[in-house]
Amino acid sequence: MFLAQVVGTVVSPVQIPILERQKLLLLRPVGPDGKPSGKTRIGIDRAQAGVGDRVLVIDEGNSGRQIMGDPKGAVKTIVVGIVDYVEAHGVLAYDAQRRD
Repeated sequence: MFLAQVVGTVVSPVQIPILERQKLLLLRPVGPDGKPSGKTRIGIDRAQAGVGDRVLVIDEGNSGRQIMGDPKGAVKTIVVGIVDYVEAHGVLAYDAQRRD
């Protein structure tokens, strides 16, 4: 599981069946302070997130298949929540109201 910033959406005219009618987001992994911390990737949106949102992402095949309800589905990266704020070591590291 990791934090990410939604930086865009992805549109694909050809998809595997499990991805039909699913919104795909372009995700930039970030640390609690918002600094990029990994390679950008694509994830399935199950939280109705949008560009600019900080989100919680599951990045594991078995969890993804359970969420999608398909034990043989070819899924891995799924947005499962929108983050309101992050507190690390007693300090507010991110607050969605500030939109940093």
